[in-house]
Amino acid sequence: MPRLALYALVVCLLAVAAAVVSFVRGSVLIGVVWVLLAGLSSNMTWYYVGRGRAASRDGSVTG
Repeated sequence: MPRLALYALVVCLLAVAAAVVSFVRGSVLIGVVWVLLAGLSSNMTWYYVGRGRAASRDGSVTG
């Protein structure tokens, strides 16, 4: 797994945890913001995973 995909996955997991905490504490608006951030970082994770697979399939090395 490429390094950027791993970082994006960590951000996604932390954003989900923060969303859960926000909803439990009653901050719905902040929880929604965390959910949106989790969705964005999830999409970034899949993008970098696909980019890494394409790079390894082509034989090129990209960061």
